[in-house]
Amino acid sequence: MAPSAEPVYWLGNDTLRVSAALFAENRWRFCQGLKAKSELVPKSVVVLQGGEQKQRYCTDTDVVFRQESFFHWAFGVIEADCYGAIDVDSGKAFLFVPKLPESYATWMGEIYPREHFKEKYAVDEVHYTSDIVDVLANLQSSTLLTLRGLNTDSGSTCREASFEGISRFQVNNTLLHPVIVECHLLKTDMELEVLLREAEFSGPEMLSCVTSTGTETSAGRKDEYPKAAEVMRRVRPGQKEYEMESLFQHYCYSRGGMRHTSYTCICGSGHNCSVIYYGHPGAPNDKTIEDGDMCLFDMGGEYYCYTSDITCSFPTNGKFTADQRAIYEAVLKSSRTAMAAIKPGVKWTDMQRLADRVHLEELVKVGILRGNVEDMLKVHLGAVFMPHGLGHLLGLDVHDVGGYPEGVERVDEPGLRSLRMGRLVQERMVLTVEPGIYFINHLLDQALADPAHSCFINNAVLQRFRGFGGVRVEENIVVTADGIELLTCVPRTVEEIEAFMAEGRDSSKSFSPVVCSETF
Repeated sequence: MAPSAEPVYWLGNDTLRVSAALFAENRWRFCQGLKAKSELVPKSVVVLQGGEQKQRYCTDTDVVFRQESFFHWAFGVIEADCYGAIDVDSGKAFLFVPKLPESYATWMGEIYPREHFKEKYAVDEVHYTSDIVDVLANLQSSTLLTLRGLNTDSGSTCREASFEGISRFQVNNTLLHPVIVECHLLKTDMELEVLLREAEFSGPEMLSCVTSTGTETSAGRKDEYPKAAEVMRRVRPGQKEYEMESLFQHYCYSRGGMRHTSYTCICGSGHNCSVIYYGHPGAPNDKTIEDGDMCLFDMGGEYYCYTSDITCSFPTNGKFTADQRAIYEAVLKSSRTAMAAIKPGVKWTDMQRLADRVHLEELVKVGILRGNVEDMLKVHLGAVFMPHGLGHLLGLDVHDVGGYPEGVERVDEPGLRSLRMGRLVQERMVLTVEPGIYFINHLLDQALADPAHSCFINNAVLQRFRGFGGVRVEENIVVTADGIELLTCVPRTVEEIEAFMAEGRDSSKSFSPVVCSETF
């Protein structure tokens, strides 16, 4: 990409240039959304508080800083301890940065003047945080709009801006949250470009690709990435799962400029593939990978706070057994069936039910289940094998906000109650599609003890899959006017995976890039 005269965020090499215009457009959309609200009074000013630099417990060791997502969406600021304000009527943007002590120059580096931040972030004015009361008072605003609302994924309430002297102003903390969430929901072209690049870099094969519409990606440079998969192809029996996590992190940072991953990497093998959120402190990717294991690697990089979320499942030794192939192809079929059905206007809950139906039909073919699939659906048998939701919104957080706006409640059914979005699908949404089949002993034991479920289970066949783990296939998609565009590009069929992994085990073979050629 040619250098631009406008401010950009860029970490050099092959990393993406992100223009400050992305955030200016976000602020403009935000103001337009607020102006459409009858509750908005003239001379209202939005006030957002950025993230704070924190230390590890009682020590002076800094935790690696990551900006608060709403603040980043509006300003694109990477520094800690800042505030931002937006005059809704004019759209004028104000950034407030901390006034640093002289000692900062000795220990932390150059102290930049305010003009530096004005140019860096393309805002109208920059002031010190210590002057925020005076600046806001000079604006003669009637109301400060602060951000307070529930994150329906975490159950936590976002932090409302607060500073000494805010009590001098009239404050409204109810109007802002639903508007900014709706703005987050539908991505701009510039945001889609960043998310597309994220998916490219985070795919375990680490390739640029061609999108499902047949056009080149934003990178526009095929074959410029590494010639071998830095994760999938390097898996060997005897390695530790955390070695694969380390390799992924190294690639993301060294080649993609991604200091953060989107979430804790899940690098499950064998029975650990059935642990939905494996990788946590009690199970920190520490098992030895064994020959014959399935691997389930769920990992995503984060660039400039924009995230990706991709899962690949594959056999450690590069060859599927008959049982591994049967379960894998069942999940792949549900993934492709759901993606073929997704378009604006469909219910996300219906997509979950569709994936469940495909899983149950395929498990009958395998012999694990027997009986009528319609009857299985009535007792929610699919949730025994896929207790999580089909997918979620994706953006500045791996579980992006907006899945359940006011008035939309979760469906209180197994599986569906874990679904992270209850909305109708809309154009420009970015979503994950991540069906899975897992053999979780806890859920299997419960199902066998429940006559409503056990009547459908062939326990003799099921025993063969105890300890199998599980399979998940996770894609990142953007919803288009009449369907979807696939953002991820990884080998997906059994044949593609086996051929791809074989190339990594035989250096005499030349590399053939995987091309995303499917349409839905």
